[in-house]
Amino acid sequence: MTQSLPFSISAVRSAIGVSRSVVPPSRLDDDALIRRCQENAEPEKTAFTELLRRYQSHVDKVLYHLAPDWGDRSDLAQEVWIRVYRNLCRLKEPAKFKGWLSRIATNLFYDELRKRKRMRSPLSLDAPYKVGDGELDWDLPADGPGPDEELSTREFYDRLRMAIAELPEVFRTTIILREIEGLSYEEIAEMTKASLGTVKSRIARARTRLQEQLQPYLDS
Repeated sequence: MTQSLPFSISAVRSAIGVSRSVVPPSRLDDDALIRRCQENAEPEKTAFTELLRRYQSHVDKVLYHLAPDWGDRSDLAQEVWIRVYRNLCRLKEPAKFKGWLSRIATNLFYDELRKRKRMRSPLSLDAPYKVGDGELDWDLPADGPGPDEELSTREFYDRLRMAIAELPEVFRTTIILREIEGLSYEEIAEMTKASLGTVKSRIARARTRLQEQLQPYLDS
């Protein structure tokens, strides 16, 4: 499965012998950097290297959430960037690059999942959970909690992970795509090959199950 990019980062850096008259990629904002990559049929190597540097951690995070126990995530990340390199010229709205990149990583995960003919636990969360208006919020509070609040947060985080782990596989994956990756119902339906109604039902049922399991802790 593993392929190689048509260049290495070290080779690109060592190959730059003549300074360009244009602004260096490192000084461009994301929109301008992506447009620089789209100027030719294949992305300019220095610009693409800078794009990879900025978003590698995002790709790693997406794959970690989806497949925390897969030992070949680095190979998957490499494949993600191969797909980006080949298809970046087709991205019509550079401002949506991050979401587009997330979809590539998620589609790759599903491709691999189908190849392996088995399902594995796709969940690991990096932030505590709060219940508000029936929605999931995975962000840490902005203000610093005291020791008691920190302990309570850690305990709740542990309970959340256990509750999520007990969800059926399709519920776990679907709610991660919705609540962490921020994908639309339509995008999730396309990725999971499920109907829109099925996606909405899975997310609603997953939220209900989580709230039912976590409510006793919240009440206490």
